[in-house]
Amino acid sequence: MGKPTGFLEYQRQTIADRPPAERLKDWKEIHAERDDAKLRTQAARCMDCGTPFCHIGMSIGGMGTGCPIHNLIPEFNDLVYKGRWADAYERLRRTNNFPEFTGRVCPAPCEGSCTLGVIEPPVAIKNIENTISDVAWEKGYYTPRLPAKRTGKTVAVVGSGPSGLACADQLNQAGHEVTVFERADRIGGLLMYGIPNMKLDKREVVERRVSLMKAEGVKFVCNAFIGQSEEWSVERLKGEFDAIALCCGATKPRDLPVSGRDAKGVHYAMEFLTANTKHILDSGFDGSPSPIDAKGKDVVVIGGGDTGTDCVGTSLRHGCKSVIQLEIMPKPPAERAPNNPWPEWPKVLKTDYGQHEAIYVQGEDPRTYLVSTECFIKDEAGNLTGLRIVDIEWKKDAQGRFGPVPVEGSRREIPAQLALLAMGFLGPEQELLKAFGVEADLRSNVKADYGKFATNVPGIFSAGDMRRGQSLVVWAINEGRACAVKVDEFIMGRSFLRMP
Repeated sequence: MGKPTGFLEYQRQTIADRPPAERLKDWKEIHAERDDAKLRTQAARCMDCGTPFCHIGMSIGGMGTGCPIHNLIPEFNDLVYKGRWADAYERLRRTNNFPEFTGRVCPAPCEGSCTLGVIEPPVAIKNIENTISDVAWEKGYYTPRLPAKRTGKTVAVVGSGPSGLACADQLNQAGHEVTVFERADRIGGLLMYGIPNMKLDKREVVERRVSLMKAEGVKFVCNAFIGQSEEWSVERLKGEFDAIALCCGATKPRDLPVSGRDAKGVHYAMEFLTANTKHILDSGFDGSPSPIDAKGKDVVVIGGGDTGTDCVGTSLRHGCKSVIQLEIMPKPPAERAPNNPWPEWPKVLKTDYGQHEAIYVQGEDPRTYLVSTECFIKDEAGNLTGLRIVDIEWKKDAQGRFGPVPVEGSRREIPAQLALLAMGFLGPEQELLKAFGVEADLRSNVKADYGKFATNVPGIFSAGDMRRGQSLVVWAINEGRACAVKVDEFIMGRSFLRMP
């Protein structure tokens, strides 16, 4: 696919980010303007490898490898190289409901398993995918697709994140009347409030897609907290809909129950990010302070993942005094370790946009590794003033289990007036499961087998992080698409929808 000798002739080039000095002044997406001609050159690097691993979407070495929705990447690379954008769009939309989302926020497991990546930097698949979608929107390829006929059957999808939207989109195309319920005031779930605007524009990207789905017949109901709403009770949903798909995500954050946790100024990361995005949208980006504001404060972010990075970038845009990021795990290696071979996801050090911005502002990487927080320090009024931290080593105990062991003499205090807990999520909120009467598995997720998605309650299905546990947007889309097939089969006896 692409140009047969392209991988020998061209070096990897990705779409550049705007300079930190520029992008830190606004909430616009961080990427600079793309160059479609250069993207065609990048597509030429796809090397006709014979047995591509980029789209396999399977588990190798206990980790997801390749594209979970099985985008036929060599095919759309070839079409982009030839300048056939409309055909590339048609190829991509057959497997991916929302390439404008994945092209912006997916960590690109496809690139981690790109065959060229064995000896050279991989093909810039993520940029190519995103550009196909953006070109398609600009050229008007995205138009409302209405089902040939309606079945007269009704489906309720609870949760409007990536899995819920994918499930709803597929079921609507199957001809069912689909209503999506969202407890927040805007549709999108994680896409709307969990990911900052500088990574995924809400009005120009998320709301644009929601508007298209509305034009295609999907109904959306906001401010509908199922199980706690008088208007939309569980009993009403069960009575009015032929099937229900629960796609509410894994929204229960991991806490840090140490001394001083009740200090004013300690927040979950999602509290901080959600409040900020809602504020800038409600205020029209007028620059007024967010309800949880980092301006002039020493900020400590506890957790080293994507959510932690988003907290760093948001704090810097608020004008924080300083920001550091604490990680209890060791610093990843610069290159693949021997026990992490291709095509596994490369567990190597990555410096994301938030760290690059912190380096620009503060002169050094904000991340500190192998550090544990022992307590939060507060003043007499209960306000957070600092953290006591300690360096740790990972050692085996008497039972042979690895655990963190404090390093003697390393305890110290660091200033902080805002601490953000970005340590991941523990599954869905259990109250909703109890309201619907669905069982949980040992990890507190909804008990529903992958490939079946059926809960213990007939007619109720579940998909995405709520069933799978905390994962990627692209895996949520995979689950939403697959769940739609099983809902369709339950209603109609068979389904013509495609499994991912």
